[in-house]
Amino acid sequence: MNKSTLALAIVAGIVGLPFVQQASATGFIEDSKASLGLRNFYYDLNTKNTANNNGEASEWGQGFIFNYASGYTEGTVGFGVDAIGLLGVKLDSGGTNTKAGRERTPGQLFPLESDGSAVDEYSKAGVTAKVKLSKTEARLGTLQPKLPVVTFNDGRLLPQLFAGGQITSSEIDNLTLTAGQLEHAKGRSSTDDTGLRIGGASGDADTNKFYFAGGDYKLSKDLTAQYYFGNLEDFYEQHFVGLVHNWALPVGALKSDLRYFDSSSDGKNASATGRSEGYRSSGYWAAGDANSGKVDNQTWSTLFTYTLGGHALDLGYQQVDGDSDFPFLNQGDGSSSYLITDRQIGKFQNAGERTWLAGYAYDFAKIGVPGLKASVVYLSGDNIDAPDGENKELERDLRLDYVLQDGALKGLGLSWRNASLRGNDSADRDENRLIVSYTLPLL
Repeated sequence: MNKSTLALAIVAGIVGLPFVQQASATGFIEDSKASLGLRNFYYDLNTKNTANNNGEASEWGQGFIFNYASGYTEGTVGFGVDAIGLLGVKLDSGGTNTKAGRERTPGQLFPLESDGSAVDEYSKAGVTAKVKLSKTEARLGTLQPKLPVVTFNDGRLLPQLFAGGQITSSEIDNLTLTAGQLEHAKGRSSTDDTGLRIGGASGDADTNKFYFAGGDYKLSKDLTAQYYFGNLEDFYEQHFVGLVHNWALPVGALKSDLRYFDSSSDGKNASATGRSEGYRSSGYWAAGDANSGKVDNQTWSTLFTYTLGGHALDLGYQQVDGDSDFPFLNQGDGSSSYLITDRQIGKFQNAGERTWLAGYAYDFAKIGVPGLKASVVYLSGDNIDAPDGENKELERDLRLDYVLQDGALKGLGLSWRNASLRGNDSADRDENRLIVSYTLPLL
């Protein structure tokens, strides 16, 4: 089967759109790409000081991630379609999360059955229609955004999916503009479409409208300025300003990453009545404060990375001001925020928190071992607003990665990620992730 026939079969089989059969082979078909990602994931979390000492969550699974991206039909306006198919298969789990005296708890990699046990397998899929005119592209359907105001999460067996529409334009030199709306999400370990909300929301309080817009402008080859706006209806509005600079020094190079977020209440979150209905934010307010649960947050950070040869040294600082925690899309099944402190376990985004970050990474290719990388990061957060004073938390992350450079399994990736979280703001946790990944090109 040649490439054109295989691509046509993939699209026709997954999407079932009649126009696919009429698509021009020189664009829609011949420019198609498809791959199958294989991800073997072992996860172990040990939460300290829990009731009955039953704080271990341990699961093992095999993930299959199919991605297809068509080219565009010929003509001034090009049409195309993308598709993603995801399958997770359980290899081992921890019994049921309701079992008395249990030693391991499921629920980190797989959805749960009604009896609290992990399902044997789960799957989800998405389709995205796309249209391109000149240097402007519109996408409608399944999205995986990576923007300062919304970022999808890919930290488990299968990635998180969003549904909505997005337009990206690069018509003006050095300027990329993006705008869109998201309606719902599929969690990384879920097959259900869920409404959008933030941490602290309760009951049925969610929404199907998250609007975003913004752009990146290259002021020079080494300096990029960013502005983005995000609005989760009935929860918050958020403005983001960023600046990224790369400076080639006489010895080594220095990257500077500056970020500022200003978030305020929107719709029901702005009223006491709306907050009583569950449209609330997490954070800290004194007893009797009429603004309890209202979004009010300003977060800024600086991160400097110095590189020399295979060495990379990070130093950063982040400050969270306001009564509410930093707000971001958080449906409770694992989510990501665009913070320099969003790490393996913690996010360090609590009201009042001040965090210092230091990290070191080394690429062993510089000493003749290509594909091998190692890193360590330390984070120290304090001044967290709390009823009994100021809380604090510490996190240490270790990571070791190796990618085979040749042979039949060239491209096979091995990763060990170890993290520890300590403090009095939440339970102490130790976490290990072992990941084996391989991507098989199909087109």
